[in-house]
Amino acid sequence: MTHPIENEFEAGRVAWLAPGVRRIVAPNPGRMTGPGTNTYLFGHARVVIVDPGPAIASHVDAVLAAVGAAHIEAIAVTHTHRDHSPAAELLHARTGAPRRGALPRHREFHDPSFLPDLATGAGTRLATDAGELVAVATPGHASNHLCWFEPQGALLCTGDHVLGTVSPVILPPDGDMSEYLDSLARLAALGAARLLPGHGPVLTDPATVLAALVRHRLMREARVLAALGAAGSATLDELLPAVYADVDPVLHEVARYSLEAHLIKLERDGRAAARAGRWRVA
Repeated sequence: MTHPIENEFEAGRVAWLAPGVRRIVAPNPGRMTGPGTNTYLFGHARVVIVDPGPAIASHVDAVLAAVGAAHIEAIAVTHTHRDHSPAAELLHARTGAPRRGALPRHREFHDPSFLPDLATGAGTRLATDAGELVAVATPGHASNHLCWFEPQGALLCTGDHVLGTVSPVILPPDGDMSEYLDSLARLAALGAARLLPGHGPVLTDPATVLAALVRHRLMREARVLAALGAAGSATLDELLPAVYADVDPVLHEVARYSLEAHLIKLERDGRAAARAGRWRVA
């Protein structure tokens, strides 16, 4: 069964987003996953699956039902966090289709089962009969993050680098704030018409979305420096409530990772320094 509405998120239902491009949402809704992980299918008779999602049997069945008799050219991942890649192993076991993706610098938070069958990195091309997908290196949220760009339709699968409703968490040591900002600039240069995020709705104004993400990160960085200046010196946990005063405290545990990423970037830029676990303005 298909459904034409882009921003409805019933798990297992096929939503047509463009000719030859479908989305199936995995049944893993939550605080960090929104409605669930978005799995994308590119192609009619020759299909690439992007972000197969968590290892949930009903989701794998829904993806294979949507593929039908088509040939699966590849099972591609944007990155290997555990809500994006584990179903690749199940799909590979059932179809033999090759797994395409990169491995991270650090394994924490990542799916230990994912092993690419072929080397995959910036410039990797995956053929479908609905347009070719090209890998764009976008480290930041994760060191091995790739966005997949379909130039013919100007569609960009952004994984967790750009999300439908929230800004991504940057997870040190594998995630890196400097790399994240550099990657946003790389995406802005592509001229995509629509962004297909790993969670949440299709985004139809990429230039505005990407610029807003840059502003948001620089705003948060300015708050970190202001909080350091006011405190003189502070631990990461002392800074957290001041820097994220506008964020629900229930999310502070997660925000702590991005705060650490900001501090690491500021230290690298020569604007902050740490000694014995206490940070100060450099």
